[in-house]
Amino acid sequence: MNPIWIAVILLCYFGLLLFISHLTSKGADNEGFFIGNRKSPWYIVAIGMVGASISGVTFISVPGWVISSQFAYMQMIFGYLAGYQVIIWLLLPMYYKLRLTSIYGYLEQRFGYWSYKSGASFFLLSRTIGSAARLFLVSAVLQIAFFDKLHVPFSLNVLIIMGLIYLYTFKGGIKTIIWTDSILAMMFISALILTIVLVMKDLHLGWPQLITQIRETGLGKMFFWEDFGGDKKHFIKYFLGGMFITITMTGLDQDLMQKNLSCKTLKDAQKNMTWFSLSLVPINLLFLTMGALLIIFARSRNIEIPAASDSMFPMIATGNFLTPLVGIIFIIGLVGAAFSSSDSALTALTTSVTIDILNKGNAPEAVTRKVRNRVHVGLSLVFLLVILVFRAINDRSIIDTIFTIAGYTYGPLLGLYAFGMFTRYKVNDHLVPYVVVIAPVLTYLIQHFSKQLISYVFSFELLLINGLLTFLFLWLIRRRP
Repeated sequence: MNPIWIAVILLCYFGLLLFISHLTSKGADNEGFFIGNRKSPWYIVAIGMVGASISGVTFISVPGWVISSQFAYMQMIFGYLAGYQVIIWLLLPMYYKLRLTSIYGYLEQRFGYWSYKSGASFFLLSRTIGSAARLFLVSAVLQIAFFDKLHVPFSLNVLIIMGLIYLYTFKGGIKTIIWTDSILAMMFISALILTIVLVMKDLHLGWPQLITQIRETGLGKMFFWEDFGGDKKHFIKYFLGGMFITITMTGLDQDLMQKNLSCKTLKDAQKNMTWFSLSLVPINLLFLTMGALLIIFARSRNIEIPAASDSMFPMIATGNFLTPLVGIIFIIGLVGAAFSSSDSALTALTTSVTIDILNKGNAPEAVTRKVRNRVHVGLSLVFLLVILVFRAINDRSIIDTIFTIAGYTYGPLLGLYAFGMFTRYKVNDHLVPYVVVIAPVLTYLIQHFSKQLISYVFSFELLLINGLLTFLFLWLIRRRP
C-alpha cells in the first residue's frame, strides 16, 4: 500500500480532531475536563462509548479469532448484555447518588483511605496495561504498512501517535472526547461495513451465499456446550467471563464510567448504556463475519493464513490481494478505532491520578490544572514505555492477552465493590492492600495447577474466581459497622 495514502489519512484525522478539540475545549475548566460539566448529550456519549469499547484490537483481533474460535466470541457478547444490566440498575444509580467524579471515591466513603488507594491503583495498572496493549497492536500494523517504508523506528512511531492523541485531549478532556470518539466510532463502523461489501464483491458473493459458506466451512459455530472442564470456549465460561468482564472493565472502570458521569441525569446515562450495549451485538457479529469472510477469501486465493491470527486482516487488506481501496478503508477504520479508545483511556488515567492518587480534586482551579497537565504528559510517556515492553515480550493474540490480564487486575475491584454493596460490614482498612495483592497471586496458582489437579481449564471466568477470593479475604478482615 502506498505510504502517501497513509500519511494523508493520518493528517486528515489529526486535522479533524484538532478542529473538534478547538471547538469543544473553549472555556474548559477542570470540571469540563473530568466530567464535561455534566452536560453531555446521552446519544453522543452512547456513540462515543462504542468507539472506546471497540478498539483497534477488536478491529484486528476479533476477525483473526475466528480462525481458532469460530463465532464463540458471541457467547461473551451475550454475557456482556447481562453485565450491562448490573451497571445500569446497580452501579450507575450509586455513582449518581454520590455525585462522584472518580468512581473510586465510593471505596473511600465505604471502607477508608487504603481501600480507596488500592482500588484506584488497580484501575491505573489495569487500564495502563490494557490500553497500551491495544495501542501496541495498532502501532505495529502502522509500522509495517507505513513507518518501515520511511525508515522510521518503532519507538518514534509510537511517540508520534501518542503526541497526536495528547495534543487534542490535553485541554478539553471528556468535554472534547465525547465528540471526537463519536465521529471516530462512525468512521470505523463505516470502514467495517465497506470492507465486508468490497470483499464480498470480489468473491461474487451475496449475503445468502456467504452465510451458507460460513456454515458449510464450520467457521460459524457460535455455541459450545461440550467438555465443560476441558474446553475454554464452553458457553458457561464465556458467558460468565463476558458478564463479569463487563461489570469490571466497564462498570468499575473510570474510563468508560467517566463518560456516563458526564451525562446530565441518571436517566440519560441509563439510556446511553442501554442503546450502547444493544449496538454491540450487531457490530461484533459483523466483525466475526468479516473474519470468516477473510478466511474464505484466503482459501479461495490460496493465500497462506499467518500463524499469528492478529496478522490476517492487516495482511490481506494492505497487501496486493484486493483493490487498494480496501487498504485505505482498513487504515481509516484502524486509526479511528485506535484513537477512540486510547484518547479516553489517557483522559481517565489523568483524572484518576490527579484526583485519586495526588488528591487534587478539591484544590484551587489553577493548581489542579497545572497538576493535571503534568500528569497528562507523564502518562503519555508511560504509555510509550509499556508499548515498547509489549513489543519485546508479547507473542499471543492481543485480545486474549487483554482479557487474561483483566482476570488478574480487575478481580480485586470486583471483590471490593461486591463486598461494599452486598454487605454492611466495614473492614480493617489498613489490611486491604495485602488482600488485593494476595488474591491475584492465589488466582494465578489456581489457574496454573487446575488442569493437573482437577482436570479443569480456566477461561475468562478466572476474573470471577479472583473476585470471590478478594471477597472472602475481606470477609476475614471484616468488622462490624
